[in-house]
Amino acid sequence: MTTVNAKKLHAAMQREIARFEAERPRSKELFERAQKRMPDGVPMLWMAKWPGPWPVYVEHAEGAHFRCVDGIDHVDLCLGDTGAMVGHVPSATKAALIEQLSHGATTMLPTEDAEIAASLLAERFGVPMWQFTLTATDANRHMIRYARQVTGKPKVLVIDYCYHGSVDETFATVDDSGNVVARRGNIGAPVPLDETTVVVPFNDIPALEKDFASGEIACALVEPAMTNIGIVLPDPGWHETLRELCTTHGAVLIIDETHTICAGPGGMTQRDGLQPDAVVIGKTIGGGIPAGAYGMTAELQKKVRDSIELEDIDVGGVGGTLAGNALSLAGIRATLGQVLTAEVYPAMIQRATEWTEGVQKVIDEFGMPWQVTQLGARSEYSFMPNAPRNGKEAADADDFPLQQYLHLHALNRGILLTPFHNMALMSPATTAEDVERHSVAFAEAVSELVG
Repeated sequence: MTTVNAKKLHAAMQREIARFEAERPRSKELFERAQKRMPDGVPMLWMAKWPGPWPVYVEHAEGAHFRCVDGIDHVDLCLGDTGAMVGHVPSATKAALIEQLSHGATTMLPTEDAEIAASLLAERFGVPMWQFTLTATDANRHMIRYARQVTGKPKVLVIDYCYHGSVDETFATVDDSGNVVARRGNIGAPVPLDETTVVVPFNDIPALEKDFASGEIACALVEPAMTNIGIVLPDPGWHETLRELCTTHGAVLIIDETHTICAGPGGMTQRDGLQPDAVVIGKTIGGGIPAGAYGMTAELQKKVRDSIELEDIDVGGVGGTLAGNALSLAGIRATLGQVLTAEVYPAMIQRATEWTEGVQKVIDEFGMPWQVTQLGARSEYSFMPNAPRNGKEAADADDFPLQQYLHLHALNRGILLTPFHNMALMSPATTAEDVERHSVAFAEAVSELVG
């Protein structure tokens, strides 16, 4: 989809590439060395999708900033795509991790921190029984298995264009005939997706009602608002209908708050009074180290536990040798107890409001057919005139060349946005001055396209 003059966009992109190449020789040197040992010179292939001829290599990150190996200071509005939402190296988390490392990182045995971390999560999300993983992907996989175990049903209901980590069942969409098929780019899909998955558009209540009527759905796995295809907010009544349908048809309602914890200390579950059977959370809670968790109601937890023999509890596809390790639990305890507290959210949300207002001002000034949506401490603009109501609308509005230009322009001015979409996230350390840097750069970037 093209929303700007292609010739102007191409010329502006070439100028930004030339600037990037001139200012980042040390990153280029490290990249060229890395190509001898890693595909595309990166530790994970998706890192090759960052804008620019090579990745930016980081030397030091602290608070809401990082310095690259070429000595350039950056305002970090990506924050590890929520993994560092508390800011880089928060002092309380750092102290707790160093202390735990002096006593051992992993033993496959519980520590006192486990109960403390579980209690902190229970207080925030309202479900009392918790288990720990290394990622939200793992937590989602485990909850899907448990849901199938206790319901005896085969299928997972997900939202079209959702994202729940690398969970096989979630990389599905519907074709023009309404058939469930693999999404574009689904790498090595293990089985046909219509055997495992039901797909509905976000905010589409008739679609929910139709698919639940099949009687095959073990669980619904949803974000309370979509966040990985642009921010898509729920319509009034959508969550209430989903809850009612899960109850009526005996399905487990799993809410993935991994990104939407930006809405408040208990995510949208706490803020909006949602009633899930299970909650999944990851990334942020460990303060930057691998950590994830899933919580269940007492009723669901009892069904799960009663269905599993002790002899089989270690080989059923749920768990992991490093899951619930002492270091991760120390990070969760410190991060939730001392860093990402209720007290820091008002300032984070205010920074996101300032970012939203700065983007909207530029959209209005230059008459761009774009919109910007905010969810708590997170905000994102998209290349369409009205806020999307579902994932397909958001996906259809994407313009990859334009997105790459805007990201590279920002990067050349020391501002990192979340890759692959146009999102900014605020940490407790983000300042009004950090936000203003983006507002100024964004205005300059758009003026290059319309001037």
